[in-house]
Amino acid sequence: MNDEEETPILGHFVTYRCTDAFWALEPENRSVAARAWFELLQDSADRAHLYVTQGIETSSEVLVWSTADASDPAKPGVFFKQRAASENLYRAYFQPSDVLWGMTRPSQYSRAKSAQEIDPYDDDERQPYLVMYPFTKTADWYLFGRETRQGMMNEHIRIGKQYREIKQLLLYSFGLQDQEFVVTYETADLEMFSKLVYDLRDT
Repeated sequence: MNDEEETPILGHFVTYRCTDAFWALEPENRSVAARAWFELLQDSADRAHLYVTQGIETSSEVLVWSTADASDPAKPGVFFKQRAASENLYRAYFQPSDVLWGMTRPSQYSRAKSAQEIDPYDDDERQPYLVMYPFTKTADWYLFGRETRQGMMNEHIRIGKQYREIKQLLLYSFGLQDQEFVVTYETADLEMFSKLVYDLRDT
């Protein structure tokens, strides 16, 4: 790995609900407010990407995926402070619904950097669909020996490589939120992604 690959990053995902006050605006004013709000969020992070969740879930209309440098212990705090200030300016229109976040670190099960790893800084790499969810391993998993866990992970890695079009980013959340990981995927084919998840859980 080179130094750039080893630099830890913070991945931050927030779903937002548009308030009744937002929907009461005239359509043109809604567009102006939405653009101004998202520009502020972009200014608080190294990268920010906007996704529509309306029609996918009932608790929000949009999701914002932000990336921030975490190479210095103070930098996550700077990001959170700036993000809170940006959100508060338009909180009457956009209220956070759910928040998931974590930071990257080298995998203990694979030494090599995967060609399927998401690069949050490469805007040209973005796919139409973003799938992310919290993940926690069971107590039984940690009772297995190192060799057994490595064998299981090798099988998951093997299956994942069969779906080369699907990219993944793993964030670690131990002690930061209730989950242990935030698993993130980018794909252009939801049916293919669903098959990948089925195959992984079938092992």
